[in-house]
Amino acid sequence: MARIIAIDYGTKRTGIAVTDELQMIASGLTTVETKDIFIFLKKYLSEEKVEAMVIGEPKRMNNEASDVEVDIVRFRESVEKKHPELTIIRQDERFTSKMAFQTMLDSGIGKKKRQNKALVDQISATIILQDYLYNK
Repeated sequence: MARIIAIDYGTKRTGIAVTDELQMIASGLTTVETKDIFIFLKKYLSEEKVEAMVIGEPKRMNNEASDVEVDIVRFRESVEKKHPELTIIRQDERFTSKMAFQTMLDSGIGKKKRQNKALVDQISATIILQDYLYNK
């Protein structure tokens, strides 16, 4: 089997998580500056067998798309052009940042590390991927 990669897309940073090859466990991989996301993806996808990409879908409480959705749609379209072999899946990502922060608290991560927004993005991507795996 191939891996599934998850993306918590942001205008500054993008959190990335990935499954194991059996698609059972989601793990945080890294956070990259969004301007470098395609450089990262090209390298990663050339080294690992990946069959699908789960992209977080941020929604407001009233179910409307958030402001960043316009950027995410452009990102998704670019991924589809550059990597047509990937299946693209959208996954609701409401509350993932809050859940990521709570996970950091529960894990005993110190205050200074909890302020690391890149770590929050990476954990958020992991939560998005876990939710997808749980609900697929």
